[in-house]
Amino acid sequence: MTFEEMKAQYCGKNIRKKPKHEEHKMQCSCVKYFRLKYPQLKNMLFAVPNAARRSSRNGAYMKDEGMLPGVADLILLKSNRFYGGLCLELKTEKGKQSRSQKDWQKDAEANGAKYVVIRSLDEFIKVVDDYLAEK
Repeated sequence: MTFEEMKAQYCGKNIRKKPKHEEHKMQCSCVKYFRLKYPQLKNMLFAVPNAARRSSRNGAYMKDEGMLPGVADLILLKSNRFYGGLCLELKTEKGKQSRSQKDWQKDAEANGAKYVVIRSLDEFIKVVDDYLAEK
């Protein structure tokens, strides 16, 4: 009996599938592109590590330090003529924003930031290049 057969027999069909890390790969590609194209701004685009699994103790510690649910995956701390900054939420083709992400988006937009849900490297390139061209 293979391991997969044994899992199916003893654990049933509701086994969590291994994550494919599609968003991770896309985010890495986006950051690499940005840092190559805009080396003068390389430190102005940064990630907010909200998605990692943590112990409840560590989670409480980080909340006390200011961690918030729903914060965008990438933030470009550079204003243009229209916005105070650019917030980028990366999602797969089928990915959907959580309630806390939608709430955070509303707050970010209400306070002068541009917020975009990105679904591919090509979309990231277009959004960022257009944003930075608006001076």
